[in-house]
Amino acid sequence: MVTFDTHPDRYVHWRLDVDGIVATLALDVDEDRGLRPGYKLKLNSYDLGVDIELADALQRLLFEYPNVRCLVLTSDKERMFCSGANIYMLAGASHAWKVNFCKFTNETRNAIEDASRHSGLKSLAALNGTTAGGGYELALACDEILMVEDRSSTLSMPEVPLLAVLPGTGGLNRLTDKRRVRRDLADVFCTTIEGVRADRAEAWGLVDHVAKPKEFADAVARRASALCATSRREAETDGIRLKQLSRTIDDAGLHYANLDVAVDRDCRIATFVMRAPESAGPHTTEAIVEAGDQWWPLAAARELDDAILLLRSNEVDVGTWVLRTRGDIEVVIEIDRILDRLRSHWLVRETIGLWRRTLSRLDVSSRTLFAIVDRGSCFGGTLFELALAADRSYMLSLPDDPLAPCIALTEMNMGAYPMAHGRTRLVNRFCADVPPVPALEQRLPAGEAQLAGLVTFTPDDIDWADEIRLALEERASLSPDALTAMEASLRFTGSESMETRIFGRLSAWQNWVFQRPNAVGESGALKAFGTGSRAKFNWERV
Repeated sequence: MVTFDTHPDRYVHWRLDVDGIVATLALDVDEDRGLRPGYKLKLNSYDLGVDIELADALQRLLFEYPNVRCLVLTSDKERMFCSGANIYMLAGASHAWKVNFCKFTNETRNAIEDASRHSGLKSLAALNGTTAGGGYELALACDEILMVEDRSSTLSMPEVPLLAVLPGTGGLNRLTDKRRVRRDLADVFCTTIEGVRADRAEAWGLVDHVAKPKEFADAVARRASALCATSRREAETDGIRLKQLSRTIDDAGLHYANLDVAVDRDCRIATFVMRAPESAGPHTTEAIVEAGDQWWPLAAARELDDAILLLRSNEVDVGTWVLRTRGDIEVVIEIDRILDRLRSHWLVRETIGLWRRTLSRLDVSSRTLFAIVDRGSCFGGTLFELALAADRSYMLSLPDDPLAPCIALTEMNMGAYPMAHGRTRLVNRFCADVPPVPALEQRLPAGEAQLAGLVTFTPDDIDWADEIRLALEERASLSPDALTAMEASLRFTGSESMETRIFGRLSAWQNWVFQRPNAVGESGALKAFGTGSRAKFNWERV
């Protein structure tokens, strides 16, 4: 089983150093410590294990080092920054593994950009050697790129000519959408195996700055200082410690302090039950910091994020996720009031950020999502985002019953957790039109919730069990390929953003390319790489 929790004490591929307001993450991949056997991680190439450490380091910088204003990403290997995703790993991996790997990799790149945009943690890619493929895609996620001009180091994105696949973790889109590289120059760059040296990379806009080897360290320090000056992160603020999650994994599923996930492999269904606390908890920033990673909003977000990742990688046949909540909706609404009132505080801001990224991970998880609002549910505010993320929602109708379930919107539904295209899930639900929003914090029973368009179906207690059972059985009978494509198409309404273009290609083009014989067949480019033989292509353009 692949797990996603680690700690800097256990890193084998990255070195994290914090010096005042600047942190340095240096890549020094141990080629013999791949996540799975069968390949060596030569030339600072990476697999999922390398990216798990990177994601963990970024999370810790946000929560444990709120004073850090700039992250420098560089390499400890001489004349080699990163050669990208390990080709032998990709060649030997299953299709599902490749796609999930690309998805997690891009989510981590997105998190670097999210940290800059929302938290003020700026990033500098210090390319002290040759940079290729996914290594350059990592650099593209940073605010600035500085490249060494040493006459030998090159920059390349050789996936198309070398491997017959795409720069699948955002490379193409970040070139044009983010760096505004002219598409004719991007075309040349993406089809040139040997890449370009620093002078041309700077002229084409592929990097921001270049420096000679003797001047490189000083240039890194200058650019990091300049980026620090643009950051709004707090100075001289102590962070909190992110301790290892308390989690049990058994045949029945995943069990956390605030979340249970029951896995029914025969029916291919996972049922998430998020439990709200008995009280709203700390009401002041001092008390929230004292609670640390045990503060419910932070603890619950970490558990949900971990569960999503574990299921995505280890339970690929479990295609339907049922989302439930348990607790007092009044408590959930009060927690949202606290989040809204204190959102300018660094720890509250970072906790909201973790919810934002976790909900976005849920949006792109290629699983059917059904929300079930029944007796004992507490789908209010932040937890109602789970229902808004769902493909369908079922709410139990119990007219005149004082214990009937209800839902509620809060200020947190109005923009705290934007989707990848920048719109709220509430606006996205109504195809980017401005919805007729009920009064915030108004408790809506099934009839009013359906009238407002906030739930899909509202069966009564006589039909409830049969409707839920039939809906789940019907969903499980459909083609998972067709469902993945349909859900990915329907979940993001309105115009696209760079992020939705990236994930759309992961769901469609890259999914398709990774199954074509030109890439993964016995004579395909991925299989032929390193053998001395040329790939054999089917030349049809289909």
